[in-house]
Amino acid sequence: MTAQAILQQMVTAILIIDSNGLIRFANASAESILAGSSRRLKDAPLESLFQYSSFDFHILHEAQQQQKSLSDSDVSLVLHDGKTMTVELVVSPCELDNGESGQLLELRQVDLIRRLNQEQAQQHQLAAAQKLVRGLAHEIKNPLGGIRGAAQLLAGKLAEAGLREYTQLIITQSDRLRELVDRLLGPNQPGQRQNKNLHELIENSLQVLSLDKPEGVAFIKDYDPSIPEIRVAGHQLEQVLLNIIKNAVLAVGQQGNVTVRTRVVHQETIYGKRYRQCALVKIVDSGPGIDPLLKDTLFYPLVSGREGGTGLGLSIAQSLVHQHAGKIEVNSRPGHTEFVIYIPYSEEEIYADKESIA
Repeated sequence: MTAQAILQQMVTAILIIDSNGLIRFANASAESILAGSSRRLKDAPLESLFQYSSFDFHILHEAQQQQKSLSDSDVSLVLHDGKTMTVELVVSPCELDNGESGQLLELRQVDLIRRLNQEQAQQHQLAAAQKLVRGLAHEIKNPLGGIRGAAQLLAGKLAEAGLREYTQLIITQSDRLRELVDRLLGPNQPGQRQNKNLHELIENSLQVLSLDKPEGVAFIKDYDPSIPEIRVAGHQLEQVLLNIIKNAVLAVGQQGNVTVRTRVVHQETIYGKRYRQCALVKIVDSGPGIDPLLKDTLFYPLVSGREGGTGLGLSIAQSLVHQHAGKIEVNSRPGHTEFVIYIPYSEEEIYADKESIA
C-alpha cells in the first residue's frame, strides 16, 4: 500500500501543502469536514478555505523554512458556508513527490468533546449558582423582613407626615431588594406548558426590544417556516429570548446586526441524553465578542461584562431552559457571537431525562 493510500484511509483529516501554502493533497476525511472535493481543494490556497481562523497561517511559512513542527490544541475555524468547528492542529515537515519541501497538516475535530465538557461545566455552574443564590437569599430575606416590619411599626407611631416619608422609603427599598432576590432565585418549576408557535414568541420579544433599540441596529430573521409548535411555558421561554436578544442588542452598540434563526435539529445530545428532535433558536450578533475571561463564568449570577449590568439575564435564561430539559451553547469570536438554544420536542423524553438525572 502506498503512502498516499494509507493517508486516504486515515480518520484524521490530512492536508499536504507546498511552500506557497497551496494544497497538494487532501484525504477523504479532509474533504468531508471541509465540505469540498479533492478537485476543488487541490491547488487552492489553504487560507482561502476559511472565513475565519484563530490560527495565524503565516506562522506555517516560518515553520516550513525552519523545518519545524507545530501544534495547537484549540483552533477555531469557520468555513464560508458558516459551518464552525474546533480542531486540534498538528503540522509536520514533509517532502513532496517532486522533492520539494512541504508540510503535512493533521486536523482532529474536538467539537464533540468540547461540547460535552461545556455541558458538564454548565451543569456545575448551574448547581453552584443555585446553591450560592439560595444561601444568599436566606441570609438577605430574614433581616430584610425585620427591617420592613420595623419601618411599618415606626410609621404607625410617627405623627409627622414628613418623617413617615422616610419610613416609606425604607419599605419601598426593602421591597425592591426582596424583588431582586426573588429574581435571583427564579421559578423552581416550569410554568404551565402549552403548544406554542415559536416564531410568535420570538416576534413578541423583538417587538418589545424594538421600542428602544438604536436605529443603527437591525433585526434579521431567518425562520424555518415548517418548524412545528413546541410544548413549553410560553412566558418563560419568552423571558429567555428577551434576555439573550437584549444582550445581543447591547453588544452591537449603536450599529450592527442581530440575527435570529430557527431550525429543527435531529438526534441532538443534551446532557448525555439523545433526543430525536429539538427546536433550535440561534441568536447571532455582530458585536466585539465575549471577553475570554468571562467565558467560563458567563452563566453565573451577578457576573456581567457590561458596566451597570446585573448579571442576572443569562443566569435566569439558563435556569429556565434547563427546566425544559434544554441547553444553551455559546460560541464567540471578534465580530460574531452566537447563543444557541436547544429545547427537545418530546415530553416523554424530558421526563425520562429528569428521572435518569435523579
